[in-house]
Amino acid sequence: MPATFVVIPQWQGSGSSRALRLGDGAEAIRGDLPASSTRVVEVPLEAGDSLGSGLARLGSLQLVRERSRDVLADVPDWALAIGGDCGIALAPIEHAIDRTAGDLAVVWFDAHPDLNTLGSSPSGAFSGMVLRTLLGDGVDDLVPAAPLAADRLVLAGVRSVDDDEDAYLAGSGIRHVGVDELQAADGLVSAVEATGAASVYLHIDLDVLDPAELHGLSDPVPFGLSAANLVQAIRAVKARHPIAGASIAGFSPASVDAAADDLPTILRIIGALTSP
Repeated sequence: MPATFVVIPQWQGSGSSRALRLGDGAEAIRGDLPASSTRVVEVPLEAGDSLGSGLARLGSLQLVRERSRDVLADVPDWALAIGGDCGIALAPIEHAIDRTAGDLAVVWFDAHPDLNTLGSSPSGAFSGMVLRTLLGDGVDDLVPAAPLAADRLVLAGVRSVDDDEDAYLAGSGIRHVGVDELQAADGLVSAVEATGAASVYLHIDLDVLDPAELHGLSDPVPFGLSAANLVQAIRAVKARHPIAGASIAGFSPASVDAAADDLPTILRIIGALTSP
């Protein structure tokens, strides 16, 4: 059965000055998706309050998570979530863990590991904490009932790591496949196989790409992947493991015209995720 597209134009998880453009980016991608297989999660207009937690915009993040879970509950097979900021991956990964009874590996394509906590985050923004939250260490109201195990996680293309994240990674058991290793897909496939999981979830923050490949990035980091290498890596993992879910986040176009320039690259990535 083909994927259902779940568009989540959330921007409240971002700490970028261009955060609102993330919602615009999600809507731009939505315009090229088949309407019959696309669902949209309504995102509140307001930023949202921290509710005394210290986490910026927690109220809106909770609401979007609840609405996302409701939409995902009606998806007949697997979902490709389209964001928005990286925080949109929270509910889809929870959903995939539930669907697979926890027998799931997550490949996190991103320039950043998103492994901060409230105590270590430079920005207080959820998108930089979402993966740590999925691993069970975050604001109580957002931590999954069944967290992801660290040995089921593979970081791919990460190259901008905060000091506290680096210290956490050193003893975590999390696998990492660097940009150079991703020039060929064998290393990534081996890392996924080493998790022992039967199925895989692929999360793609578009800033895993080199900024020369895509202009609409809110936090570009040099020396990233080419689109060709990313597509190759996706196809190689899919050839060996069933896909239980996927997400794309981080598209922050400066204008409608700029979005149009980047969309062919994004649609190529979507095609790699959804093709048989």
